[in-house]
Amino acid sequence: MRIINLFAMSTLSTSLLLLSGQSFAQEGQHAMSMPKPQNQQSADIPVDHSQHQTALGLPKTATQLIPHKYPGSDQADHAVHIKEHGGQVYQQITVESKWLRNDKGEGVLKSQLETRIGTDENKVFIKIHADQAESQQAEYDAKLLYSRMLTDFWDVQVGLRYLNNQNHEVGQEQVGAIIGIHGLAPYLFETDTYLYMGQDNQTSLSLETERDLLLTQKLILKPYLDLNVIFSDDSSYAKKSGLNTAQFGLETRYEINKKVMPFVDVAYGYNKGSEETAWQQHSSSKNEWQYGAGIRFKL
Repeated sequence: MRIINLFAMSTLSTSLLLLSGQSFAQEGQHAMSMPKPQNQQSADIPVDHSQHQTALGLPKTATQLIPHKYPGSDQADHAVHIKEHGGQVYQQITVESKWLRNDKGEGVLKSQLETRIGTDENKVFIKIHADQAESQQAEYDAKLLYSRMLTDFWDVQVGLRYLNNQNHEVGQEQVGAIIGIHGLAPYLFETDTYLYMGQDNQTSLSLETERDLLLTQKLILKPYLDLNVIFSDDSSYAKKSGLNTAQFGLETRYEINKKVMPFVDVAYGYNKGSEETAWQQHSSSKNEWQYGAGIRFKL
């Protein structure tokens, strides 16, 4: 009897489980067949999880990291790129004056002004030199140059040269053309080389090169070399052809700051002299030492 009761109870529980499983299956089918609410997102529509990723500290996707482009932003980016890579306009002015004396006690005051304005690629140079010997009037040499960058260390320059010498009775003013290069050779020596072509078949070549050698951050040695070669000269005050002048010097300067720089200068010079013309006598070549001091300002 007891066995019969146990069999009956197990049969009853099995029937109940089967009925409950069938009821759950019917409810699932009914839920799948019901239409979705219109305000609920479909499985086919992508969901933006950026807010959840930010809240969880997860990185954004590559698409989300791309900045939005506004009209005209390409031009603004290009302008910023040019400015960061040498496109800005800058200006520098250098003023220098020094007094030199030779072995005979004859003195000369040399002054110069150089200003440059422009970008790294395009610049305008103005160079003015004035030499005034004792008991004589000043001689002026002014250049106006356009400078165009060829490489990172070299510019080609073209322009005009104006000469004025009030000590001459005729031909006091002369105008000529210039072409040359300006840069670092070989990335150490600052070099200016110019070819001059002027009135009265005057053709010459000049070379100026110098280099700074730092003893300390403020005490600096600067060896320099200046050469002038005459190819032709039919003027009233003609100079001898060939290597006409040469000067090798050593400047020692102390930079109080980057704007004020006093210095002393020692140089050895050679001058081949001038041709005999209707307006001047023949002059022989000479060598001489020159000593002096000066000051330089950079603005």
